[in-house]
Amino acid sequence: MSDHTTAVPAPAPELPVYVIGAGPGGLAVAAALRERGVRAVVLEKSDAVGASWRGHYTRLHLHTTRRWSSLPGLRMPRSFGRWVPRDKVVEYLDTYARFHTIEVMTGIEVSRVERLPGESAAGNGTAGESAGDGVADQASDGASWLLRATGGRELRARAVVVATGYNHTPRLPRWPGVDSYTGELLHARAYRDAARHRGKDVLVVGVGNTGAEIAVDLVEGGAARVRLAIRTPPHILRRSTLGWPAQASGILCRRLPAFLVDRVARGLVLRAPGIPRPEKGLATRAREGAIPVQDVGLVRAVRSGRVEPVAAVESFDGGEVVLADGSRVAPDVVVAATGYERGLAPLVGHLGILTPEGRPPRRNPAAPGLYFTGYTTPLSGMLRELARDAPKIAKSLARRL
Repeated sequence: MSDHTTAVPAPAPELPVYVIGAGPGGLAVAAALRERGVRAVVLEKSDAVGASWRGHYTRLHLHTTRRWSSLPGLRMPRSFGRWVPRDKVVEYLDTYARFHTIEVMTGIEVSRVERLPGESAAGNGTAGESAGDGVADQASDGASWLLRATGGRELRARAVVVATGYNHTPRLPRWPGVDSYTGELLHARAYRDAARHRGKDVLVVGVGNTGAEIAVDLVEGGAARVRLAIRTPPHILRRSTLGWPAQASGILCRRLPAFLVDRVARGLVLRAPGIPRPEKGLATRAREGAIPVQDVGLVRAVRSGRVEPVAAVESFDGGEVVLADGSRVAPDVVVAATGYERGLAPLVGHLGILTPEGRPPRRNPAAPGLYFTGYTTPLSGMLRELARDAPKIAKSLARRL
């Protein structure tokens, strides 16, 4: 009588949670998931982590302090200084991915996220919200989601975290006559430094933090003339006052009523000739998605006449730009600091979960297991909120799985 044993097949490898985007938000979530024993794979369309930071203009520094800009599990070194420069942010993100041994797959762009049939909608998973425990009738391999990616890839996942970033797709208005413009037109995403614009007449369109800082960079870098086109006057604040950072005030005011913050902030807004007082309050505008401008030299440059505020751009006419007050200017270069789109519609728009503005909602009962992080503009600082969001997402997701 011979012995006979039946081979037991090895269990199939557990499907990962896919995190789309290897910026600060995606890396923080992946690290938090790994700490809870959940395998997370980060998919990044570029060839390195922190791609958007690598592409920012050279002089960029964080407007939030080093203390409140670190991600979970690894502090930024004190040697980076209080206001961390762009290159050091990139260095930190590289170090963060290695320190947490995060699994990152570069060169993979996800074009569409689809929900697989069969999962109960009882569990909800969105950044900062607790997910339910009930998951029924999933695919035999535990998959709930299908990701369609470059190279014809179809990736099955138990859950998905979308972290493609608030500033995803450059927004360039289709001004009337823009195709006839004979000068150079570029979006702020393509701006690197003032060197190639030395001696030129430059019009910067948009007075958010990016437009304000580029205008200062241009005058300090030798541009012959710099104008700043303003449609909606900004709230301009000191980055710090007697050592107290504006971010700290933003953290303290985070849960206060908007009308109260609006009233208190009115006396803190810096004034400069040619830049009108904002019509709406600071907190009200922040809730609409417009964060205040941290002054890094704009007010001084305007007061000295080196940066000239002008009316908003209405149209183009050959080599001239027509402004809202009817005046015309003829710059050599137009830098459009006109913001970004979230770019989520092709990815998840078909799921019917986006707001009319293209943002994911906080609550998402129609798509359990789909999480988002980094799609708000809090006064308390984006990196701080990403760091706070990551453990919440990881806890919620771990409960689901």
